[in-house]
Amino acid sequence: MYLLDKIQALIEQQVVPVVSYAYLNHEQVLQDTMGVNTWKPSITQLPADPLYDLASLTKVIGTTTVLLHLIEQKKLSYDTPICQWLPQFSDSRVTLRHLMTHTSGIKGYIKNRDQLSKEDLLLQILQLPVTADFNRVIKYTDTGPILAGLIIEKIYQQPVQQVIEQVILKPLGLLEATFNPKPQRCVVTTTRQGQNLQGVVHDPKAQQLGEDCGSAGMFASLTDLVRFSQFMLGQLKIQQPPISFITVKSLYKSFTPVAPGRSFGWDLRWNSQHQPVLYHTGYTGNFWGLDWYRQQAVIVLSNRVHPFNDNQRFLAYREAIMELFLKMD
Repeated sequence: MYLLDKIQALIEQQVVPVVSYAYLNHEQVLQDTMGVNTWKPSITQLPADPLYDLASLTKVIGTTTVLLHLIEQKKLSYDTPICQWLPQFSDSRVTLRHLMTHTSGIKGYIKNRDQLSKEDLLLQILQLPVTADFNRVIKYTDTGPILAGLIIEKIYQQPVQQVIEQVILKPLGLLEATFNPKPQRCVVTTTRQGQNLQGVVHDPKAQQLGEDCGSAGMFASLTDLVRFSQFMLGQLKIQQPPISFITVKSLYKSFTPVAPGRSFGWDLRWNSQHQPVLYHTGYTGNFWGLDWYRQQAVIVLSNRVHPFNDNQRFLAYREAIMELFLKMD
């Protein structure tokens, strides 16, 4: 199968040290893990059933799904103004829909961000201005999901990552998914100052915000993502699911009139039949496509930022793999 050959080429062509992948086609699941944990300073072997830093896949498994749960419960709506829950955010035009379709126009730059404490960083995020891009441009940022996470915290009176564990991870039986992994179970993401980063979130804002971060921070295994995919495809029956399948199916459309369109939390691609496919990436080397219409999914987890961040070859392979997936029958 060309799709699996292209994924396996990530290892054969030494694009990344390791890849765990799965292809779901109706009830069939083809999956494998290939490669090593690190190339530098020496080659080291993988832990069994390794955990990956999911980076921005945290946004869709966690924050997006909690928001959809709250919308089903009528505690929020897609068009809830942000300032209703976060009064320090002053622009009354911006809604949850804008945050999660990346059309808020919120300026993302924060001076000396990495030197700020968690409290100061949160205050700076709440005070970011809205630019002329509001409701005109789709510009992917972490700001929207971070603000959405703060709304979740207001409702539950708990850190957003604790809420994600209670509302999403445990009910769906994602047994390995966690925000506090054992380092020895984890794939090394990158090397910083001569030290391997293992079991510590790669994203700088997630490091600063800790359990108050709704944009990154989750670690999980391939098994967890296969199970979540089966849930999203309607193949997994959960006694008390966090969201209904009606809500899941509603994601397969654009939630914004701004071209080229985005779903709520998820990006959109289109298959060969011009049907929408849910899509998302994670900076550390992860990407994921879900096609309810064809009952198919592709999951690729890797550590493309080891041993250096600027891995452009991976990005080219990622696009080629997704194009193959979208064209499949």
